[in-house]
Amino acid sequence: MTAQDKSKKRYITVPEGYLMVLLQGDDILKEIENFASAEKVPSANFTGMGFVNMTFGFFDFKKKAFDPKEFKDMELASMNGTIAWQKGKVSIHAHGVVTDKNFNAFGGHILSGTVGTGSLEIMILVHDQTLERKFEEYLGANVLCIDKCN
Repeated sequence: MTAQDKSKKRYITVPEGYLMVLLQGDDILKEIENFASAEKVPSANFTGMGFVNMTFGFFDFKKKAFDPKEFKDMELASMNGTIAWQKGKVSIHAHGVVTDKNFNAFGGHILSGTVGTGSLEIMILVHDQTLERKFEEYLGANVLCIDKCN
């Protein structure tokens, strides 16, 4: 596979929102953040599927930290997430499920990921209201506010 042109747009407008196609080596969360910033997305939900290298985290509420685990050369069977804002920056919250060649499934909170061999297709449904996240000290985690964050 030849190196792709990093200056090429990765998404198009469709009646339901946007369709994004990422290619091998693309940083998944970074590309979604870049898109949301460029298009000034007030908030959105997204779904995706494709081939990935992914690091998931399981949140330990006692430690208030993620326990990470990396998975390489996997098929992303499902990815779901939200786009919101936090302190003036795009805030992504995403979960996913990957499968290996033996059809074993693994999943959790997506900490990071890159597109593996092939591509990743993401459907983004944009909302008409700006939503924000706020860090909740008692949880040690960010929470989506459906009303103004106080």
